[in-house]
Amino acid sequence: MQSRTLPNTAGVGFKSVHFEDLADPGAVSWLEIHAENYMVEGGPRLAMLDDLRTRFPISVHGVGLSIGGEGPLDPAHLARLRRLIERVRPAQFSEHLAWSTHEGAYFSDLLPLPYTAATLDRVAAHVDEVQQHLGLRMLLENPSSYLVFEESTLSETAFLDEVSRRTGCGLLLDINNVFISASNLGTSAQGYLADYPVELVGEIHLAGYAEEDDGQGGPLLIDTHGAPVADPVWELYAEVISRIGPRPTLIEWDNDVPEFRTLEVEAARAARVMARRRAA
Repeated sequence: MQSRTLPNTAGVGFKSVHFEDLADPGAVSWLEIHAENYMVEGGPRLAMLDDLRTRFPISVHGVGLSIGGEGPLDPAHLARLRRLIERVRPAQFSEHLAWSTHEGAYFSDLLPLPYTAATLDRVAAHVDEVQQHLGLRMLLENPSSYLVFEESTLSETAFLDEVSRRTGCGLLLDINNVFISASNLGTSAQGYLADYPVELVGEIHLAGYAEEDDGQGGPLLIDTHGAPVADPVWELYAEVISRIGPRPTLIEWDNDVPEFRTLEVEAARAARVMARRRAA
């Protein structure tokens, strides 16, 4: 079903306010969309998307499948997603290692999971179902974390590795999420990345975060996608690229969206990191 591949270059999340700017995309060579914004029968959003997919490789990023949910996947949601995939013929499709539904209620957050054998069975079954229904290999994204579950028996990296081993799915490495989780949980981002199965990475995400007080005098980092990529995240990104080589790299900016050239500057910075690795 897939018709194009993502280049090992920089992309941005598409926002309709930037449609005209993409006549001169600069360092931006591919685009990502949130699937749920395009699950409609017609209208200007789909018209824009139909135009863009003739000029750019597209990555479709889901936020509402609730891969980690205890209940079954929503068949109506899967059907809408399949229609979108068949229309766009994207280079890639990805979703989150999280849950967002329970007993018919939908929550507008990507909520964390305990990493246990039971959760592993459920997530792997859901990933298998998605891949079979869509007829393509999906990528699974690591979450940003604000707590840990006492009942977890697996590390997040081991959990992701095992899901991929069972299902054949790839991984989407969100480096901003790695940094946020390490800061909030008092762990090592470098240690996480050392254990992460980088050979499975099909896409990388970079984004900005906000910092709040955790109520105990320490910082609490929030994954807002509403600011430039922070320097510590750029440093981790450079370390990853030096280790595995260039990968399709997305600049995520979903809130307080700036003018397109601000995103293009961030994309150009990612492109320079990859260019240095190629030169080396």
